[in-house]
Amino acid sequence: MEVFTFGITQLVMSFIGVVIGIVFGALPGMTATMAIAIFLPLTYAYDLTTSLFLLLGLYVGGISGGLIPAILINIPGTPSSICTGFDGFPMAKRGEGLRALRIGITASLFGGLISLACLWFFTPPLAKVAINFSAIEKFLIILFALTIIAALSKGAMIKGIFAGFLGVLIALIGQFADNNKMRMVPDLLKVDLRMGFQLLPVLIGLFALVQIFQEAETGMKEEHRKMDLNHETRTFSFKDFKGQWFNVLRSGIIGTFVGVLPGVGGSAASLLSYSQAKSMSKHPEQFGTGIVDGLVASEGANNGLTGGALIPLLSLGIPGDSTTAVLIGAFMLQGIQVGPLFITNNPDIWKTILVAMGIANLFMFIVMFYPIKHIVKVINFPKTRIYPVIILLCTVGSYATQNGNMFDVWAMIFFGLVGYVLWKFGFSIPSFLIGFILGDDLEKYFVDSIKGAGGNLGTFFSRPIGNVIWVLILISLVYAFYDEYKTKKKTRKEKA
Repeated sequence: MEVFTFGITQLVMSFIGVVIGIVFGALPGMTATMAIAIFLPLTYAYDLTTSLFLLLGLYVGGISGGLIPAILINIPGTPSSICTGFDGFPMAKRGEGLRALRIGITASLFGGLISLACLWFFTPPLAKVAINFSAIEKFLIILFALTIIAALSKGAMIKGIFAGFLGVLIALIGQFADNNKMRMVPDLLKVDLRMGFQLLPVLIGLFALVQIFQEAETGMKEEHRKMDLNHETRTFSFKDFKGQWFNVLRSGIIGTFVGVLPGVGGSAASLLSYSQAKSMSKHPEQFGTGIVDGLVASEGANNGLTGGALIPLLSLGIPGDSTTAVLIGAFMLQGIQVGPLFITNNPDIWKTILVAMGIANLFMFIVMFYPIKHIVKVINFPKTRIYPVIILLCTVGSYATQNGNMFDVWAMIFFGLVGYVLWKFGFSIPSFLIGFILGDDLEKYFVDSIKGAGGNLGTFFSRPIGNVIWVLILISLVYAFYDEYKTKKKTRKEKA
């Protein structure tokens, strides 16, 4: 068992992770998901504690960095920063860009700390309930997690479900553990695919190469406009938060709650918090004109998402969106089995995650708040210079997966092309990844359940907790179908 200790090395890695995450979040089109996927190979060189500080720094920094382009050029750096531009950009246009940035950064810090407190309080009791799960409940929990695919595929549910089960199918490629026979593998690749596709090349291909292919298709056009922060009409003061503390608390809690709900996502957290702030405001007509309330509501919620999204991830092993799906892959690569037994079996790792999250939030504030006038220049980096470096990192990272196996580089390129085709035809890449990650366990627990019941399928309806999970599965599917109907109805209205 790892002993919980951290020192200068871990702090440095957290700092580096936050800085790199902010850069990825600030560059439109590059996300926290992409940052974690690209830098995963670096974690092989470090122990578990150091790796967690780096990965969680990338996570927090990537979510936070999205506010920079949202405020300055009205282009959200991440989906969770959509509402940040509603009031942040009008503030920047009237000469309060630096003030808006610092208000957003401060709100992000409070939202992150509120979500961290919720992670600390709610994950252990949820895990204690889940610790009594048998193979039946574990299978049903994974089945429940797969219903997230429907929620992630707004307006294209059939395509999302297809992508998810395609991911499950590809996860089953390789040797079947029960009889050691190869499945869906041509003779030419029996050696390379004995254990199936490695997770890391799949992650890098889906979330780094796909983005590069998309940018290449558009010619990597630069659409940024520079914002002058040297002539501010009004400067930031902590008095800007006078009367905002309830808004901060509410936004952080909303973000955490939405993060707990699988498949809902950061943009929904930001929109829900913004609409709540507007509906409870004494001056709702001012929202969208450059008001502090709207900026605080959006940034408090999207950083509140970080801790909330880790609650189902660590206690149940359920990834709620693409970023947490990549994080669960990162934990797996580090030998951490997230789920009901995670905290009981790994108390020191659990403490490490809490401390790493707290330090990452503090570093995020320090790194962004003071030198923000210099950091904003990253949005002017030309993509034609950044992406070749990213391709190099992707190739080296994939090659190093199994001590220098060129097959993994080809696998990365293959899944980059697969992801690009999925995206081109409107299929959900996060749905595919969730299916790929959960496919092995779905099969394992199904087979174990059937073996234990002597082949009787009725065993899946024989346990009280299992029946509760069935109810959750039905609720999730009903919500997904309702959301699909509502989205399509809205799309038809917009076209009419």
